[in-house]
Amino acid sequence: MPRLILFNKPYGVLCQFSPEGTHTTLKDFIAVPDVYPAGRLDADSEGLLILTDDGPLQHRISDPKHKLPKTYWVQVEGIPDQTALDQLRKGLDLGDFVTRPAQVQLIEEPVGLWPRNPPIRVRQQIPTRWLKLTIAEGKNRQVRRMTAKVGHPTLRLIRYAIGTYTLDSIAPGAWRDEFITTTASNRTPAPPAKRSPPRRSKMSRPTK
Repeated sequence: MPRLILFNKPYGVLCQFSPEGTHTTLKDFIAVPDVYPAGRLDADSEGLLILTDDGPLQHRISDPKHKLPKTYWVQVEGIPDQTALDQLRKGLDLGDFVTRPAQVQLIEEPVGLWPRNPPIRVRQQIPTRWLKLTIAEGKNRQVRRMTAKVGHPTLRLIRYAIGTYTLDSIAPGAWRDEFITTTASNRTPAPPAKRSPPRRSKMSRPTK
């Protein structure tokens, strides 16, 4: 049975197991052999990362052609107006590619959100606002480029969901096993067959 690990990646962690300079990597949190990330998150982004020991499933989750929706909580500089939201919904020409239409809405700061370490930069005279943004692709730094294009640079980026899998009940630096069933034809993740409680590494203690 394929194994999935849902990991809440903290800010500054690289999505790899091999060491690189002084950076913290996945090996500092997940001591599980033969699992690999299905997709990635930049070091300055946080949130849901899926790892699996199943190669075809890893490819299906990460390959943009399968259009698996990914939902982000995005804290942006300024307060986007209706024009900016509509531009995100219709798709944006970012120069090297045109984004697919996104689902986007203004939200309040997510309940129970952990503090980031280090904190975001704050400009005293400029307010910030949270967006819930869902896309079905994932090019390099795409969300940040999208919000900058409409005049609202991203200050904090958290991936909340990939398909039906979410960060719910997983603290930063913690992870949870999802033992799943798949269909033989396309190896699409089905609803979890068994859920384990989140696990904490020695580095995933709550931030004070």
